[in-house]
Amino acid sequence: MRASLPPPLAWIDALIERLGKALTWLVLIMMLTEFSIVVLRYLFNVSNTPMQESVMYLHATVFLLAAGYTLKHDGHVRVDIFYRSMSMKKKAWVDLMGTVFLLLPVMIFVVMASLGYVEKSWRILEGSPESGGLPGVFLLKTLIPVFAILMILQGLVEITRNLLIIRGHTPLEDDHDHPEEYV
Repeated sequence: MRASLPPPLAWIDALIERLGKALTWLVLIMMLTEFSIVVLRYLFNVSNTPMQESVMYLHATVFLLAAGYTLKHDGHVRVDIFYRSMSMKKKAWVDLMGTVFLLLPVMIFVVMASLGYVEKSWRILEGSPESGGLPGVFLLKTLIPVFAILMILQGLVEITRNLLIIRGHTPLEDDHDHPEEYV
C-alpha cells in the first residue's frame, strides 16, 4: 500500500528540497570567492577583509540552511553498526525515536536559547569586529533560529514519513529518495 504525506507536510518537504538545491549555488560562489582571495593574496599581495568574511557568511548560510535538506536525505553522520542491517520498519522506529527524543528537543532549545542573542544583535545592528568588515553580523546570527525552525519542520515531516512506514505504508517515490522493501 502506498501513501503520500499530508499536503502541509508535503509542501514543507518540497520547500526544504528546493532550498537545499538552491543553496548549492552558494557553494559554487563560496569556492570562487575563496579562490579569488587566494589569488589576490599570493599573486598580488592584496588582502580583502569583506571578501574573507563573505566566505564565512556563505559557509554559515549553507551549513545552517541546508541542514534540513541533509536530514531529508539522511545525510547526517550516523553510527550505523546495527542500523544498516535493520528492516525498514525497525529503521523507522529508530528514526522516529531519534527525531522525537533528540532532534526536536534540541532544536526547540536552540530556538529558545538563540532568540535573546539574535534580538540583542538586531537591536544594535551588529557588524563585524574587523575594520572594514561586513556590517551584517546580525543577519548571520538570525540564521541560528531559522536553522532550528527548518530542522523542526523537516523533523515533523520525518516523523510522519516514519509513522507511515511503521503502519505498513510505502511512501511514494516522490516522498522519499530511498524506496526499499518494507518488512
